[in-house]
Order: sequence, then structure tokens, then C-alpha cells
Amino acid sequence: MTIHDGTYTIDYESYQWPRPKEDDVFKREPLSLASPPSLCCTDLADFIVSTITKYRKDHGYKVTGGAVTSLLANICPSLPALLWKDLDIICFIFQPFTHEPDSEEVKDVETIVDEESDCVVRKALKRFGPGNLPRPEIKRGNVVGVDSDGEFHLTKFDDYQGTVHRNTWEATMHFANQLKKSKIKIAFFNTTPQGGGVALMRHALVRFLKLAGVDCKWYVPRPNHTLFRLTKTNHNILQGVDETSELLPEHMTQLDDWINTNAKRWLHKNGPLAPRTSGGAHIIIVDDPQMPKLIQIAKQQDPDRPVIYRSHIQVRADLVNTKDSHAAGVWDWVWDRIKDCDVFVSHPVDHFVPANVPKDKVGYMPATTDWLDGLNKVLSPDLDGPHYLHEFAVDITRTHPNGPFAFEFPDTTRPYIVQIARFDPAKGIPDVLASYAHLRRNLMKDADPFSIPQLVIAGHGAIDDPDAKPIYDQTIALINQFYKEFEHDIIVMRVGPTDQILNALMQNAVVALQLSTREGFEVKVSEALKAGVPVIATRRGGIPLQLVHERSGYLVECEDREKEHEEVARHLHHLLTDKRAYESFSGYATNNVSDEVSTVGNALCWLYLADALHKAEKVLEHGPNGQVCWVSDMARKKAGIKWADDETRLPRSDGLPKADGLATPE
Repeated sequence: MTIHDGTYTIDYESYQWPRPKEDDVFKREPLSLASPPSLCCTDLADFIVSTITKYRKDHGYKVTGGAVTSLLANICPSLPALLWKDLDIICFIFQPFTHEPDSEEVKDVETIVDEESDCVVRKALKRFGPGNLPRPEIKRGNVVGVDSDGEFHLTKFDDYQGTVHRNTWEATMHFANQLKKSKIKIAFFNTTPQGGGVALMRHALVRFLKLAGVDCKWYVPRPNHTLFRLTKTNHNILQGVDETSELLPEHMTQLDDWINTNAKRWLHKNGPLAPRTSGGAHIIIVDDPQMPKLIQIAKQQDPDRPVIYRSHIQVRADLVNTKDSHAAGVWDWVWDRIKDCDVFVSHPVDHFVPANVPKDKVGYMPATTDWLDGLNKVLSPDLDGPHYLHEFAVDITRTHPNGPFAFEFPDTTRPYIVQIARFDPAKGIPDVLASYAHLRRNLMKDADPFSIPQLVIAGHGAIDDPDAKPIYDQTIALINQFYKEFEHDIIVMRVGPTDQILNALMQNAVVALQLSTREGFEVKVSEALKAGVPVIATRRGGIPLQLVHERSGYLVECEDREKEHEEVARHLHHLLTDKRAYESFSGYATNNVSDEVSTVGNALCWLYLADALHKAEKVLEHGPNGQVCWVSDMARKKAGIKWADDETRLPRSDGLPKADGLATPE
């Protein structure tokens, strides 16, 4: 085992495996490579994990990344995923001394293990960039190479089965096997490979589908910072956040030219947009309102090829349905380019679908999260969790060397409230500040100082989100102007791309807020609930579908802002002061999160759509009164797998088609 500090190797340790009989606590006969492979793998993995655990405790190290030789990975294929799960180590797999795993050069070279170990750890070090994170891998053709194009492993296939109900797993495997048998190729397109909910979902989905053996690739365009300002403005106009800007004809031309230029790289033989007869993808999925032109191009190349458009933001249907409004202008531009799509996937909110979208094309699908990635996996409370909170505190000091923020660690008696979201005009950050101030000024002014919570507002950014800096600056200005007396207890930070920092902040929070004024789905609500953190949120977008009012948190209205602030403060005070109620909320929250917001649940929907569209079958069936169906319900029905009484489902409207025997949801 080689220890590297990022500059030079600082330590070596050598160990023997199989363990001699005298070193085994149970005095068992030693294993050998001739022993059953599963037994060898389990024993070796346990040995390595326990060895690294002891080493890092003895030396006080946080191990960020590592690498194993390909020989070790072949002997023990579960080891990299186990290192990620138990020790929070991103583990690469390399052949020592060469990039050619099967080259003759290596076969005749005899090396001692310390040289092999030193070689692979130095190779791994080159893959890490700012923030001690692996750099995003963008390959030729702008294909996103998830997990450094497979060089590191965060999960193994069987891990996912434990994250969902057996029925969800069986239905997903049904469609995965169908697509593998038919050798169907799926191509996803969106704007950015990192930052933002779409990229997070896509990394998780592609990682899982690769393990499942499904042929799925993910493509992104060449970035253009100037155009990202335009696309973000369009986003704000469609949400009703920006009612003054408009999409001008020259803007439309610029955006179309950008997509036309990028599409050229995907039109060659075997490129994803090429006709299927020339090796193109069988199913095209455009998950971005910034790239609607791609649907036109895909249909021009292969008119009968199925194309899916996912509308992943809140679209104010009332605004886009108003003739001559700025929102209608943006939507008309989008719709003119996507109208030939075969399926229009929307967040499961009726008023997010404009009137000119044919109902028979619409299917509901929620945003999702991954229970095994850095945002949600359990962090060890003795080392990894405190490490990331320490990193957060260091970032605060680095960003604000002269104060005023002073983050208190959870190992003190002082709690904190958190809102984790992008710095976006629709996330209700001014309401978060006002609600916290009302709590402090009116309900906790005489409370024990150690029981008074701090407030943490934090979130990632994305390269296509130019609003983050202005909204951050506005937040700081609001604190200085209206909440100066609480400035030492309000921490506002734009966090880098380290998922575990947000994970640690969420898992250690006492209450999570999500006070959006406009919202698509915001799966952060489900992430908080899964961590056992009660949520107080506004009734916006898909938020009410995830949270059970007065069971896992509270839903508040946001029309009367002053009343909203009072209500949020009152609910905060109740959860902070009533321990019995808090434990009830927390327990209900963690045990009632739907599979539909998980990676496997997300895969089920996409795999069903791909399978049904490829076979030219009827994809969507709506209710008798025109209610839009949920894709997951259609997938269950097609797979012949009923919803069980012990499964948690997101709420539906009455009258939607259900799998046979499905109980009507409450």
C-alpha cells in the first residue's frame, strides 16, 4: 500500500494475504487463490478495507482517492465499490507501467509490489483536478465519459437492487433485458456534463445502465458562455421569474446556429444523429429546452426514429398560453422545433404542460436522485462527515477571511437549518432569510443560545447558470441591510462540485427548507427526507408530491409573503422544541420515499419508453377524463408487475390507468 500526499509518496506499508492462521481471530485455515473465488473476494476485500481503516485512524488521514491494479480488481471485483461505500474512496483500476493492459511488454516484467502500488497511485493522481475530484471526461464526439470513462468504479450492479423494492427491480430488469436482446442504442443530449440536476441524474443513470449492459451514451455540445446567458434568460421567462426580457429573432438565430454547428459532429456514420441505417442511435432523448433544434435535425435524418423531449423546468402554462406574452414567444420558438417529438416528458404537474402540446404525447416522470452517489450515501460520523464539514468551514474562511460567518460544527450542541439549492431567482432565498429572522426575533429571542440554530444556505453551480453570482451578491446585500444582527449565524456559500459537502450539510441539519417561488420538481426534498431530515417547503411544482404535510414536514403557501414567513418560523420552532414530534417526523420521512425518485426508478421509465417506441407499440394511455399518465405506471402495466401495498408511490390524480390490482392511492 502506497500513501501519496498529492506531491510525493510519503509512506509504504506491506501486508500478507491470505492471512496466516495465527493472525486470524477465528484461527481458520488460510485461504489461497485456489479457494472459491467468492470466498477469496469477500475475505480479501474485508482485509483491505480493515487495513486502510486502521491506517487512516492511526495517522489521522482522510483518504480521498486510490487505485488498485487490474490483477487485484480481477481477483476482487467488488473492492472498488466497497472502498467508495465504506471509506469514501474513489478507486481507479490500472495496469501498472503501461496503458496497454494486455501488452507483451508487461507480461515479462517482474516487479515487486511496492513499485506496482506506487505506479497505479501516481496514475490515479493525474486523474484528479481542482477540489480533489476526478476531472469530467469528455471524449471524441463530445461523449461524456462517466466515471472517467469507466476507469473508476463507485458501484457494483447488485448494490442497486438494495435501493428499491423488489417489484421496481424486476420491472426494470424486464425492459433492460428486452433492450439488450434487441441491441438498442440510446442517446441522451443535454447542455452540460457537470453541475445542475440533469447532469447529476445522467451520471447516475448512465453508470447504472452500463452495469446493466444497456447501450446508452450521453452527448453534450461545445459550451458557449454568451449563449448560456440567453438560455438562462429563456428559462427565467418560461418560469415567470423574468417578465421584462424577451427572446429576439437574432437570439433565435444564434441559438439555432450553435446547435447546427454542434450537430455536425453527431451526423457522421455511426454518429448518434445519423440515420439508423448508418449506425445512428435507435432512440434519441433531448433533455434540455436549450437544444430544441436537435429534435428537428434528428427527424430530418430519420423521420421514423423515435425522439423524446423532456421538459425538465417549470413552464408557466398560464403565461405561455397568453398570446403575445414574452413567455409565449420563447415557448413558440421551443415548440416549433420540438413539435415532431414522439413523447413529451414533463414533471408530474398539470399546469407545466402548455395547451398546444397534444395530450396523447405527454407522460409524467419526476426528477430523480441516486442513493449510492456522493450526494446521498451514508458518510461515517467519525471521519468522513466531519471532514467535509471541516472543508466547508475552511471554504468559508477562505472566501470570507474577515468574517462575518462562523460555522458551528455539529459536534457542538448547536443545530442548524439548511436550504441547499442553486443561487437562482426562483429558489426563494429572500424568504428563507425573512423566515429565519422571524424565528429569531419573535419565537427564540429569549432561548438558550446553544439551542438557537444557525442558518446555512448553500448550493452547487453550473456552467450554464450565470445567475448564481448576482443572486449570491443580492443575498449578502439583504443580510447586511435587513438582518445585520444575525450575520454571524447566517452562512451563505457557493459550494464547489464536491457532492459530499452538500451531503454532510444535509445529513447533519436539523431541518431543511425549500421555499421556492417557482419550481420544477426539486428532488432535494426527497434527499432530505431520505436522510431523516424534516422539510418545510412551499407548495410549488412537484414539491407537494414528495412531502406529506404534517407527517414528514410542512407545506406552506407563498402568495402572502409575510404570512409565509410567520408560518415557516412557527413550524421551525415546533420542530426545534418538540423532540417527540421531531422524531416522529424524521422516522416517517426516512421510511416513505418513493422508488420513483431513485436512479433505478428513473431507469425503469426510460427503458420502458425506449422498448415500447422501438417496437412501435402504444406508449401512453391516459385517464377517461384526459388525465395524463405516469410513465412508471405504464411501465409496470406493460411488465405485468403490480404495485404492492408496501410500496411508496408519489400521489396521482384519480382516473389514471393503473396496473391490475393496484390500490387507489390516498
